[in-house]
Amino acid sequence: MSIIETRRARPDDAEECAAILQEWIDETDWFPSIHPAGAAASMLRAQINAVGFTLALENGQIAGFSCLANGVLEFLYIRHASRGKGIGCMLLDRCKFTNPGGFSLWTFQQNLAARRFYEREGFIEAERSDGAGNEEGLPDIRYIWEGRT
Repeated sequence: MSIIETRRARPDDAEECAAILQEWIDETDWFPSIHPAGAAASMLRAQINAVGFTLALENGQIAGFSCLANGVLEFLYIRHASRGKGIGCMLLDRCKFTNPGGFSLWTFQQNLAARRFYEREGFIEAERSDGAGNEEGLPDIRYIWEGRT
């Protein structure tokens, strides 16, 4: 049986978070790999220092992470082997608890699994873009969680 817990990320967690992000990039055939494989760790470390991340730990090991900053969910990634165990919902519920007035996020239109997840968790589509506003150039969707009433 897995023991799942959360904690705030520290800068030295950036490498493991980057590995989870890279795993997602590597398994996603439609996603363009525009940065060198090792580049994510320094970017994530800067984000951890600036706004903080929440980690999900499965049996003491980092299984996923989320980052909500300025009303926008910037990151929510779960290690492949840890998916389907409610970890994404747990991280998202924590975001909802700490931001009861609502928040938004962007996800790529091609990311059907993420779209199903967010829609199931109460997010509504607010707008679509042609991808001109993201560095990957991929069409995306902005979702909004309107908060607790």
